[in-house]
Amino acid sequence: MAIETHSEITCPVCGHRKLEEMPTDSCQFLYECAQCSTVLRPKPGDCCVFCSYGSAPCPSIQAQRALPGPEATGACTC
Repeated sequence: MAIETHSEITCPVCGHRKLEEMPTDSCQFLYECAQCSTVLRPKPGDCCVFCSYGSAPCPSIQAQRALPGPEATGACTC
């Protein structure tokens, strides 16, 4: 399974969408909407803004979900 490195973030305040490249070696905790300047933070239980507001979860979560059997925890390793 290929890891997706781009995700479309949707601002929950104004609905603006923007395709962004996700970091592959860390989680992104803050993201400023290009339209309304709202600073997004992860929802409780999510590791980053891509997991909360993106069209694809962060690469770390994708990699965890791709592991076989009980190793596939879906937990972030950032």
